[in-house]
Amino acid sequence: MPGPLSGEHLLQRFRALDSFLIAHQHLWRPRPFTHLHLPWETEHPPLAHWLRQQPLHNADAPVPPEAPAPLPQLNAQATELSAIGNLSTTPLPPAPARLDVDVPGRKWQQIEAFGSHLDFQQPTHHWLDWCAGKGHLGRRLLHTGQRLTCLEYDPALVSAGERLSQRHHLTAEHVLQDVMAEHTAHCLSAHHTPVALHACGDLHVRLMQLASRRGCTQLAIAPCCYNRTQGDYQPVSTTASRSALHLSKDDLGLPLSETVTAGQRVRQQRDHSMARRLAFDLLQRHLRQSDDYLPTPSLPSHWLQQPFPAYCQHLADLKGLALPANIDWAALEHAGVARLAEVRNLERVRNLFRRPLELWLVLDRGLYLQEQGYEVQVGTFCDYSLTPRNLMLRAERF
Repeated sequence: MPGPLSGEHLLQRFRALDSFLIAHQHLWRPRPFTHLHLPWETEHPPLAHWLRQQPLHNADAPVPPEAPAPLPQLNAQATELSAIGNLSTTPLPPAPARLDVDVPGRKWQQIEAFGSHLDFQQPTHHWLDWCAGKGHLGRRLLHTGQRLTCLEYDPALVSAGERLSQRHHLTAEHVLQDVMAEHTAHCLSAHHTPVALHACGDLHVRLMQLASRRGCTQLAIAPCCYNRTQGDYQPVSTTASRSALHLSKDDLGLPLSETVTAGQRVRQQRDHSMARRLAFDLLQRHLRQSDDYLPTPSLPSHWLQQPFPAYCQHLADLKGLALPANIDWAALEHAGVARLAEVRNLERVRNLFRRPLELWLVLDRGLYLQEQGYEVQVGTFCDYSLTPRNLMLRAERF
């Protein structure tokens, strides 16, 4: 069973992932959704043909060993490079009665799991809940003799958090603060232990930068939404900044393209939406006499209840396209469904690189903290089924 990564193993794994992602970027960069034919299909025609023949329900199935090369080989490499174990745990005292009342069940389970892996060597005196929302995480971590500060930019969430803390008779300071603002540095001091459970993109990078500058001796982050950033990716570690791998904002969305926690209804709605968008894509290519993908906005879910012709007419109006009167709507809708099966199965190649790319991004953050003098551990804090964003950085300096 693999363990968490620390010390020199951070750099070793990062370099292996870097080589893997660079060598195969022609496979994972092109999106099947936007390409009628992917560049790599001419290089691997048996694989392309096999994937295009697969039914839709196979799209989420494990890679079978009999699949054409190089799919099984890539799957084995990706699995090996992504292997990482749980961080060490520490007993989490029972939560006060009804502390979880206002928290959705899955979120509360994530908080419990995150809190049980805050196995710092030094005692914590003052928790700092970063991008705290209502402060659910901070309240769960707060114990006798400790203090809690919650930073949040939404006034309604700050007020709701204050009320919850008062209801549970907990001494917590809820501060209205845009953590990206220049003066946020004054909110952090060396005695703080910052924690961030699924703070998005630039928000958790900002925390790492400020915490290291302000002398925080320990912090823990579960990163999320790497594409919530300004422009293309800016590496934070010296090692990653020297890499030949340059990531676009679109690339950064790859690790987030999973629906492992979605229910059946949500998956069906996703497939219905994708089929309609793919059908409109076939239509717009025909009308414009162009093989270029035409980006369209994601429509509210109620549009999926509208007749298919009305759906397409609305998108055409948004893009300034005139629709002819002789469209065979039934045939077009059927073509969209068929294209959905192809796209979702062709994505199986790209999806092999989701976890390697995510771990590359997390290790970039771990190497940055290492460069700032922290002893860093990277591992998982919960099962993948609870949240795919189950990687956690735990850092401490002495």
